[in-house]
Amino acid sequence: MSRDIPDLYFHFAGTHVHHLNYGIFILSLVGAVMLFKPPAGKWLSITAVAYGIGLALTFDEFGMWLHLGGGYWQRASFDAVTIIGGILLLLAYTPPTKYWATYWTRRRFVLAIFLLAILSLFFWRLAMTLRPIEQEALPKLERLEKQGPS
Repeated sequence: MSRDIPDLYFHFAGTHVHHLNYGIFILSLVGAVMLFKPPAGKWLSITAVAYGIGLALTFDEFGMWLHLGGGYWQRASFDAVTIIGGILLLLAYTPPTKYWATYWTRRRFVLAIFLLAILSLFFWRLAMTLRPIEQEALPKLERLEKQGPS
């Protein structure tokens, strides 16, 4: 927004098309593919990567979901990306549901709760650490946003 790099954003009739929209279209395309012709083999991996890209593009601008008329620089977007990333990391290491009866012993359940608490503490501390940076940078970013394209 400071115009230090070329404007690579897509503008349509004077409107900046945010990458949230690209993510929604990619997620819609992946949904249609999964509904009408479920992929197999290497196409399943390609579809999974496309889904991840669409999800990332969409959740990166999560703050816009909550505050449609708000400014571009919103803390909710950062928080959403870190929380979704943490949840996906936890899910990546969770065994399939058919193994839960034998996998979830009392010891593993306590360990999982402990790890979830540590992860929650990490994200809370990260948010608190970034708050002073956000308070200093946000007015500058909002000023740049109001100036608009030059």
